[in-house]
Amino acid sequence: MTLGLTPLRGCWLALALIGAWLGRHLDAPDANAVAALATLAIWCLLETMVRRNWLALLTLPAMVLGIGCALPLYLFLRSRRIV
Repeated sequence: MTLGLTPLRGCWLALALIGAWLGRHLDAPDANAVAALATLAIWCLLETMVRRNWLALLTLPAMVLGIGCALPLYLFLRSRRIV
C-alpha cells in the first residue's frame, strides 16, 4: 500500500509528527497551540494562493489573538463568494 505522498500531504504528515513530538516534550496545551497555528498558517497561505482570496490573509495577523480567533475568522473569510 502506498501513501500517495504529495508534497502537501507530506507537509501535513510532518506537522502531525512534529505536533506529536512537541506534545511529548512540552506542556500539551502549548504544543497543541503551536501545531494548530502552524498548520492553519500553511493551509491559509496555500489555499489563498489557489483561490486568490487575498482577503483571507487577514487570518495571519489574527493568529496573535490565538487559534480560537484565527480559525473562525479564516472560515468566515473563506466562505464568502469569490467573484
